[in-house]
Amino acid sequence: MKYYSTNGKAPMADLEKAVVKGLAEDKGLYMPERIVKLPKAFFDDMPKMTFLDIAYNVAANFFGEDVDMDGLQELVYDTLRFDCPVVKVEENIYSLELFHGPTLAFKDVGARFMARLLQYFTKSTRGKENSLINVLVATSGDTGSAVANGFLGVEGIHVYVLYPKGKVSPIQECQFTTLGKNITAIEVDGVFDDCQALVKAAFMDEELNRHMRLTSANSINVARFLPQAFYYFNAVARLSALGHQTSDIVMCVPSGNFGNICSALFGHQMGLPIKRFIAANNANDVFYQYLQTGKYNPKASIQTLANAMDVGDPSNFARILNLYSENGKLSAEETHQRITSLISGATYSDEQIAETMRQCYADTGYVLDPHGACGYRALKENLQPGEVGVFCETAHPAKFKEKVDQILGTDIAIPERLQAFMKGEKQSVPMSKDFSSFKSYLMKQ
Repeated sequence: MKYYSTNGKAPMADLEKAVVKGLAEDKGLYMPERIVKLPKAFFDDMPKMTFLDIAYNVAANFFGEDVDMDGLQELVYDTLRFDCPVVKVEENIYSLELFHGPTLAFKDVGARFMARLLQYFTKSTRGKENSLINVLVATSGDTGSAVANGFLGVEGIHVYVLYPKGKVSPIQECQFTTLGKNITAIEVDGVFDDCQALVKAAFMDEELNRHMRLTSANSINVARFLPQAFYYFNAVARLSALGHQTSDIVMCVPSGNFGNICSALFGHQMGLPIKRFIAANNANDVFYQYLQTGKYNPKASIQTLANAMDVGDPSNFARILNLYSENGKLSAEETHQRITSLISGATYSDEQIAETMRQCYADTGYVLDPHGACGYRALKENLQPGEVGVFCETAHPAKFKEKVDQILGTDIAIPERLQAFMKGEKQSVPMSKDFSSFKSYLMKQ
């Protein structure tokens, strides 16, 4: 499989280059040259298949031309040592719980998969001059912890996690600042968009790239976002096994940088029978405004209760635009029409998020985290008669314990694996949002 850039000015890349480079030379995001539909027999059998077997079949469709089947099976099975159950919250509304991985967040699958795929591609160069791969990752919360823990102790790879000072939850911060070893946390005096801008600028700096091998583990990397499609295939399989018609399924995805919903859309292109999608935003509503107007106007991000979605210029919008414009062949109007025929949006204030958390808890006993609350409310408000809805609960509520307890009047138990992180000592490097400071730091590494 070859990969092209969304900006259309970089040479085609194979999977290894797309994964190791992360970002194309023209600053575009890599896209597979084709999306192969899975056979009808696979979808017929899916309700009887395990999550592991479903994921392996989907991974083979994405990566089977570039990774040998035995290696791919080992990679998938090592990545998915946990489940993502579908839990009934109320009539015709289900939660797809994506927080059963090591860091209790949905990004564990993509991060672990990418770490092992990088290992697969770089094992032959390990030990050679300048063979160390340096992973740069910007985080608004869960990405940093998932990537840091997915890559912890992986030989030949060093991870730099850039996060906005004071804008991630204390538990999230503990999950990537207490690890040490091959993980370095960089505390940026700014917002998530500043962190993301530093990462992108680093990739484009020729001197820095001569000094060290750089890649990204944000969802701009194809190996990070594509495996998240596994979740959506499994959700459809589980609902089908419960007797629901797949033609009635509506999938609602809380969205920040749009890697998660983008993976679901790729699954849809592969034949996954989902009727339509809802992208749920907090007050950072750039995509919602695009749906209403057809114009994409990125802006500075706003700090909200659902901090992991505080993104004012989502990177993966470029992929969605490219996917539905057929790589620029369709006009802006035609592309917008195609997108809005499949995807609707919703946007919620902090007050609405908190209100939703309280109402859901009072009515059903289900504890939502602030991000899942956006998905749950968007689904309740937009689900039509006869449809069955699934919203993604993207992280364990305990990761936002202070906020959840304050809103619900509860004392959420902290799982043991989170408690272990909280016992560690914070290690971070303070950094301004000025690229020259970041470059100077990396040049000394």
